[in-house]
Amino acid sequence: MKFLFCAIAVIAAGSGIMFWIIKNGDPVSANGKDPSYEQDDDYNSGPEHPINPTAIQDSKFGIDRIKDGQDAKPVAFNGKRAMGYLETICALGPRVSGTKSMRQQQDIIKKHFEDLGVKVTYQAFEAKQNSVKGKVEMTNIIISFQPDKKRRGILCSHYDTRPIADQEDDPRDWRKPFLSANDGGSGVAFLMELGNHMKNLKTNVGVDFVIFDGEEYIFVPKGTNKDRYFIGSRHFAQTWRQSKGRCEYSAAILLDMIAGNEIHFPVEVHSHNMAPELCKEIWGIAQEQKAKAFEWRRGHEVLDDHTELHKVGIPAIDIIDFDYPHWHKLADRPESCSGESMEQVARVLSVWLQRTK
Repeated sequence: MKFLFCAIAVIAAGSGIMFWIIKNGDPVSANGKDPSYEQDDDYNSGPEHPINPTAIQDSKFGIDRIKDGQDAKPVAFNGKRAMGYLETICALGPRVSGTKSMRQQQDIIKKHFEDLGVKVTYQAFEAKQNSVKGKVEMTNIIISFQPDKKRRGILCSHYDTRPIADQEDDPRDWRKPFLSANDGGSGVAFLMELGNHMKNLKTNVGVDFVIFDGEEYIFVPKGTNKDRYFIGSRHFAQTWRQSKGRCEYSAAILLDMIAGNEIHFPVEVHSHNMAPELCKEIWGIAQEQKAKAFEWRRGHEVLDDHTELHKVGIPAIDIIDFDYPHWHKLADRPESCSGESMEQVARVLSVWLQRTK
């Protein structure tokens, strides 16, 4: 959705994004739903920091990091191979938390990274959802490169799919098989392909790929007893905060819906409020690399897994295509995705990983 005369805010919960049109100061949801839908009532990223249009053109931007990573080159990310990973994942069908297909996906991810000689950790836990009787088994997956390094960076995504395609106009279509290729699959496929190049990437910090469960485990999205969002990222964040001798995370980049055929990444509002310098780094590198999908302008306001990391003190931002037209629809299939889109993201993040401290 694009806006001309109305201010728009977006709230995303789970990669679930809810578009609001604000007229005369009163929020009215764009699809007729209650504007309280998918809010995190206890979250506030603080006062908004306006985006300076010339900030990433400032010659002093990131100068200390650029000196250390002047020779950083993007990896030869193979978009076609990444699409192959995405197709393999989607061939499993819906990957809802606690299901057989989710466990099959876990096996694929674990084998892929272990075959690369990388440490893979399952962070298994049981979660209770408000609308579901009993508990469901969930598993975050942590893939650690240079695990002995105390200071680390995070690239993360969720890998579960929503049980219902709740943005289809006809409710009879909600329960049809919903592959969620871009929203849930693209982040995993991207990390699998990037993992092929990590051993040759010279980094100052250790790197963790963290793949969250329970971001889309939503059956009741609104109301007094609405379901909880961000279950996996909240568990990861709280576990890290409570761990003795924990590592130090310098930054986290969340990837959400990064592979659409026509991607646009304006700067998400909470990300800029929480970590403005990190936003400047990423969008500044994108400018260097001529990754035109990264647009240095105010984007939507999105609640997503990055907010859970921020709550425990980890600087975190969200790279997300807010306007992906197939969000939570049956059309979110591999053919709606592009390896070239993932290649743009890889050019930016592979350079950033070499520069970050």
